[in-house]
Amino acid sequence: MRITEIAANDCSFPVLVVWSERLQGWVRVADLVGCDSETTTVESVLREQGNVNLDSIREALEQFEASPRVNLPVVKTEDLKYQPLFTAPSKIMCIGLNYAGHVKEFQHDYPAEPAVFCKAPSSTTYCGAEVVLPPVSHRVDYEGELVAAIGKRGRHIPESDALRYVAGYCCGNDVSARDWQKEKPAGQWFLGKSFDTFAPVGPWLVTSDEVGDPNNLKIESRLNGRVMQSSSTTQFIYKVQRVVSYISQVMTLEPGDLLFTGTPNGVGDARKPPVYLEDGDLFEVEIEKLGVLKNPVRRNA
Repeated sequence: MRITEIAANDCSFPVLVVWSERLQGWVRVADLVGCDSETTTVESVLREQGNVNLDSIREALEQFEASPRVNLPVVKTEDLKYQPLFTAPSKIMCIGLNYAGHVKEFQHDYPAEPAVFCKAPSSTTYCGAEVVLPPVSHRVDYEGELVAAIGKRGRHIPESDALRYVAGYCCGNDVSARDWQKEKPAGQWFLGKSFDTFAPVGPWLVTSDEVGDPNNLKIESRLNGRVMQSSSTTQFIYKVQRVVSYISQVMTLEPGDLLFTGTPNGVGDARKPPVYLEDGDLFEVEIEKLGVLKNPVRRNA
């Protein structure tokens, strides 16, 4: 099941929509389940706030798909005007050096355990929104990544059960100010990763049942149409279930938490000469089964 939030011409607030394979378009969740459109978001669905959750939406969609009548308004993908898929995750956790090629391009040793860091929740943005380059950084890099969204509260999760705690997946870009990350005293990883708009995710959330194995997906990143990263999550050093289990030793995972699972080789900072995001660029992350995340880039003078 694919679900996202859009801006509708007849509404002053974001509208939650779900993909209908039968209609080859997007229908309002409110029309399917009779919920309050103004308060139902992807995050509220994952947190099961109110009577609407992923299971209830899936059941209503299946009932509609089985109906001979077509009586719901449909929005085509090309007409979507995206809104934030996530606005207030309690945590954004990220894994560094999780692809063999990425480890090699920076000439690091393989990490003995998952290398975990965080991005500020305020850094999130969405498909179509601008990534804003701050005036205090001139080495802003891209990192196309698979993002897992937690859908079930858990702590001390066994690796064998970990994927059951993931609600779904989407494309992400771990935008990184390398000068802050590498040149500031002590290395400001958190700050270099946490500028506003430095965590685009989208374009929609695809539920785990539709994705299947998250450790076997093609991933590609493009800068102004030029392929910069091309790999597969089969190249993970630590698979999604390992990372979820590992982090849950330390903290309780909550519905709506996001996990950036690492980036393949081809990042700008490792290139010779380096390639950084510039004003007017368009950066895209495409992952098999998950669509294409597109973000224009603007310099904030």
